[in-house]
Amino acid sequence: MEKIVHAIQDEYSADFAWCYGCGRMNESGHHFRTGWDGERTMTIYDPAKEHMALPGFVYGGVIASLIDCHGTGSAAIALHHKNGHKIGDGVEPPRFVTASLQVDFLKPTPQNVPLKAVGTVEEIHPKKWKVHTEVYANDILCARGEVVAVVMPSTFLEKENS
Repeated sequence: MEKIVHAIQDEYSADFAWCYGCGRMNESGHHFRTGWDGERTMTIYDPAKEHMALPGFVYGGVIASLIDCHGTGSAAIALHHKNGHKIGDGVEPPRFVTASLQVDFLKPTPQNVPLKAVGTVEEIHPKKWKVHTEVYANDILCARGEVVAVVMPSTFLEKENS
């Protein structure tokens, strides 16, 4: 299985790298990593035993999380590239949040198999991107999803005064 060498999530500042799905700072999280693969984006993930729905199959919530974080990461890559940058060039990429998430489970997803999420990105507004994702296990299409991702609002940066 391919390996993601340069992931957009590796470039997020520590302040915004805490997502349960893709945050490198979250010790308990999944640590999804999304990279560029030609004209598409890709995330490889090997679900752990505890991500089981029932013996032999992956819990659908993990697959939905994979599609969610793959979508926001893919949007970040696309906008970063549109702005003339590449992953790892020292420029912090834009951070996206999910506006909507839609998932279709097509086949049961087997446990003990690395999953590959493959995405195509479509700009629908300068601050809003749609990402179509397919999740494969052993080259079998198990799930398909769509994320509408928006540039993280500046209000996310504000801290409450208590």
